[in-house]
Amino acid sequence: MIIEARELRKSYDATEVLSGVDLSVAEGSVLALLGPNGAGKTTTVRILTTLTRPDSGTATIAGYDVLREPAKARGVISLTGQYAAVDENQTGRENLVMVGRLMHLGRRTAQRRTGELLEQFGLIDAMNQRVKTYSGGMRRKLDLAMSLIARPRVIFLDEPTTGLDPASRSAMWDAIVDLVRDGTTILLTTQYLEEADRLADRVVLLDRGRIVANGTVDALKAQIGGERIELRFSDEVRVQKAAGVLDGVIDHLVLNVPSDGTAAHLHHVLDVLRDNGLEPERVSSHRPTLDDVFLALTA
Repeated sequence: MIIEARELRKSYDATEVLSGVDLSVAEGSVLALLGPNGAGKTTTVRILTTLTRPDSGTATIAGYDVLREPAKARGVISLTGQYAAVDENQTGRENLVMVGRLMHLGRRTAQRRTGELLEQFGLIDAMNQRVKTYSGGMRRKLDLAMSLIARPRVIFLDEPTTGLDPASRSAMWDAIVDLVRDGTTILLTTQYLEEADRLADRVVLLDRGRIVANGTVDALKAQIGGERIELRFSDEVRVQKAAGVLDGVIDHLVLNVPSDGTAAHLHHVLDVLRDNGLEPERVSSHRPTLDDVFLALTA
């Protein structure tokens, strides 16, 4: 595992923010760290990136202890925050070259990497424009490109698509997929559950400083139940009668019936209702989402 954390604890005054958090992330994978506001996501990231010391516990990045060997740990990671950390008065190209030089790359190497990253993120046409003229999506792409200048093995992305329009968010997702395909490891915090659903190999759900779920997206969805058929009826009497002939749960005027997801089962349910004179007003099929997991497992 390229990221390992054991029993991380952190308190601020009398408030315990982390209560024994364990994490393991395989190299070349994406771990999504989810949770309500105040769950401890940012504190966890700050500890793993050497910006905050835990009260107790251990953590390593690529084998380097973040407490005893912080400089070596920082040498293999990159952190991209919620807001693009770019110099608005420089051009996109100048920002990248500057970061390359700050990362102790030679002038030629910095310029070569700059060209590669401008091409990779579709910023060639705007490379000589000042960043203050860039759109929000372009700034986020430039920010991510800057974090890659030294080819880090691990990237921490703290809500990387906050504030982006759908098209820019999709472009950023494509860039993240490409990074993982090339072997980069990513730890992602996000408020967009669709983002985690699309990108993450594994999801860790934090609530009040504790891990309440840890697994693949499919496993977490299965944990709260399988597919269901939602049947809406016109009145309380009809939904109660439908519940009497089908195995389901009533939610106001909706009867939720467990399903195996096949068309045959849907036809069977509708046939039973029709035979009993209880045809619903509306029928829909529902598969569990990460939103369902989030709501079911967090307080």
